[in-house]
Amino acid sequence: MTLTIYPAIDLKGGKCVRLRRGEMDQATVYADDPAAQAVAWRDAGFRWLHVVDLDGAFAGRPVNADAVVGILAAVDTPVQLGGGIRDMAGVESWIGAGVRRVILGSAAAKNPTLVLDACRTFPGRIAVGIDARDGYVATEGWAETSTMPAGELGLRFEDAGVTAIIYTDIGRDGMLSGLNLDQTVDLATKLTTPVIASGGVGSLDDLAALRRVAAGTRIEGVIVGRALYDGRVTPSAALALPGY
Repeated sequence: MTLTIYPAIDLKGGKCVRLRRGEMDQATVYADDPAAQAVAWRDAGFRWLHVVDLDGAFAGRPVNADAVVGILAAVDTPVQLGGGIRDMAGVESWIGAGVRRVILGSAAAKNPTLVLDACRTFPGRIAVGIDARDGYVATEGWAETSTMPAGELGLRFEDAGVTAIIYTDIGRDGMLSGLNLDQTVDLATKLTTPVIASGGVGSLDDLAALRRVAAGTRIEGVIVGRALYDGRVTPSAALALPGY
C-alpha cells in the first residue's frame, strides 16, 4: 500500500495561508498566487492537491472561488476541495468546474442527506471532512464544537459511497507537533471507508510514523501543510520515503 501525500493550499483573502488550530487571526501568508503554488506542488511530483476555502468555511458559501478556478486552470493534477460547500448546487458547480473530489464537512454533520444524495449523483467524487476537537466534531470553520464523537459521524456514512474520510485533529493543525496517530488509527480501524490523516505533520519522522501504523488499516494518505511551506519537509524527501 502506498500512501498519498496531499499538499494543502488553504485560501484566505485570495492567498495561500496556514492557520494555527484553525484560528483565522493566526494566519501566516505563504504565497500570494495560489495557482502558481499549485504548479509548484505539481512540478514537485505530488499526485493530488488539497484545497480549502477557509473564508468559505466560515461564511457557509464559496468566497475564494476565483482562486480555486485559477488553480483548476493552471494544473491538471486532481484537486479535492472543501470549505463553504453546503448544498447540491455547490457540489454540482465545483465538479462541473473540474474538481475531482468535493469535501463536505459542516454539511455532513448537519445535513447528512446531502452526502447521501451527492454520493448517488456523483459516485466516487465525494469525501467527508471530519474535523475534531478533543474527539468531537467541529463545524462552521471549526467555530462550533458538537457533542458528536468523530467516530459516530464516520460510521454514519459507511454505506453511503463516500470515497474518503479526511480526519483532522484541530488541536494539532498547523502546530507541527505530529499527527494524532491514536485517534486516526482508531477511526480507520472502525471504518471500511479510506481515511486521510490531517493535522500536525512537522517532520519526515511524522510521515514515517504514520506509514508504520497505517499497516492493516484503511489509512490512505496524509495532508501536509505548514511543514512543506516552512521547509521542514521537502517534497523530494517526503515522496522518497518508503511507502509514499
